[in-house]
Amino acid sequence: MTSRTEVAELVETTRPAGPKRRIGVVAAVATLGSLLFGYDTGVISGALPFMYLPHGAGGLALTVGHEGAIGGTLTLGAAFGGLIGGMMSDRWGRRHNLLTLAVLFIIGALGTAVAPSIWVMYPFRVVLGFAVGAASATVPVYLSETSPKRMRGRIVALDQFMIVFGQLLAFSVNAAISAAHGGPTLTVTADPSGRLAPGTYSWDKLQAMATSHGGTMSDEAFHAFVMQLSVSAGSGGAWRWMLVVCTLPAVALWIGMRRMPESARWHLSHGRLQEAIACLKQVRVEGADEPIVDEVTEMVELNGEGGRLTHRQQWAVVMESRWTRRLLLVGIFLAAVNQTTGVNTVMYYAPKVLEFAGMSTQASIIAQVANGVMSVIGAGAGLWLIERFDRRHLLIFDVTAVGVCLLGIAATFGFAIAPHVGKGVPAWAPILVLVLMSIFMLIVQSTNGTVVWTMLGEMFPTRMRGAMNGAAVFCGWLANATITWTFPAMLAGLGGAGTYLTYGIVNLVIALILVKVMPETRGRSLEEIEVEMKRWYA
Repeated sequence: MTSRTEVAELVETTRPAGPKRRIGVVAAVATLGSLLFGYDTGVISGALPFMYLPHGAGGLALTVGHEGAIGGTLTLGAAFGGLIGGMMSDRWGRRHNLLTLAVLFIIGALGTAVAPSIWVMYPFRVVLGFAVGAASATVPVYLSETSPKRMRGRIVALDQFMIVFGQLLAFSVNAAISAAHGGPTLTVTADPSGRLAPGTYSWDKLQAMATSHGGTMSDEAFHAFVMQLSVSAGSGGAWRWMLVVCTLPAVALWIGMRRMPESARWHLSHGRLQEAIACLKQVRVEGADEPIVDEVTEMVELNGEGGRLTHRQQWAVVMESRWTRRLLLVGIFLAAVNQTTGVNTVMYYAPKVLEFAGMSTQASIIAQVANGVMSVIGAGAGLWLIERFDRRHLLIFDVTAVGVCLLGIAATFGFAIAPHVGKGVPAWAPILVLVLMSIFMLIVQSTNGTVVWTMLGEMFPTRMRGAMNGAAVFCGWLANATITWTFPAMLAGLGGAGTYLTYGIVNLVIALILVKVMPETRGRSLEEIEVEMKRWYA
């Protein structure tokens, strides 16, 4: 093993891998992958109402089943992206992985935007989801391995901020495009059933015939009614413009990452000590950061040189030790907790929920911007909170407060909305749902998202980080897929009250579990964290 003296000599003689890069610039470029994560998960909320329009109006004639599948195919792709992305990252490097994912983001975005039918869209949603999942597994690891100890929490938390900024961007683009098209509309030339005269109708006008909006038709009967209409035009094509916009940050990610350094710890895991030092010299600030000789010596002492393990070997090491098995289970649980808050029911379906609460389609799409604004404010607050409070306390507070918010939404649906559907829902009721959603997003993004993604980037041992982080992200995305696929059916079957009551109770139970199992990582180097995790879970 290389001694400290030998490391010091290498540090003295090795040139930086390239021009100096401030860690803030490195983080800004890498987190374009996180922005794409946010945009691609958030954009669908505003696109879905237009996709429900019949083909003649430019839509895809969605059913409730299709709606769940559109979200579900992306999250299933993301689950495998999280799992396989970790392997790709370990084999070819964090930087190389992000370059590859930028290309997949472009392919997925273009494919979904031009898809002529729902069945053509599904495979491209899987591709897009794979890129999202792999980015979610790669970006936090790249940031945690590249950042100096003094600011690692803040830098890794930037990942969550960019995710929610991407969601806000998606909501804002959705609102602008929807407003430009006047909301979802269609021009009916003939109605064989005799219910509608020829003319142009808003989607809200037609939805009023469904039982969920106060009418007499079941969801199945309403869909059949829409499909038998002769439609000559409409604004349904607006969703294509919403989806294609995300190609722009994907191109920027590809260009930017070509100028960024590789992770020094990845180089070391491949026996490239000199390359590791060169990358550190490119991003470390002398006098402000820990001396490079100290950082490299600590890395070598704990992980050795050239000790890279294949994924199969990583799993063998994980399974042979009690503490790594337990740590993996905790990581999987934390990844699932990020989803069981129900955060993505707001990301994907808030306009639908607000429609159920009594808002018009156009108003609900615009109102989603408020959730995006509160998310960004929350994520910004999270950058401050994570440096000043223990991760453990923040997450326990989050799921408790979130549970209370969700119970508030359930109560609003149960007592103020459900009894008045079709009779005139009080004007304040959907506003209250929106306010509670916004408070919910503020809490989740300032604590849960920031803490969980930071923890997953730093809590696993370096030699097994790719496999363990990939497995945790995989399970988190499976939880996401389950929630995404089932939420429309839950909302239709249980109503808003029953659905949000379920989520509220789940979160309060999770808070009790976290008190028992949640570890702490604040203020420690990655090598110190590894030692602490071994002690904690032995």
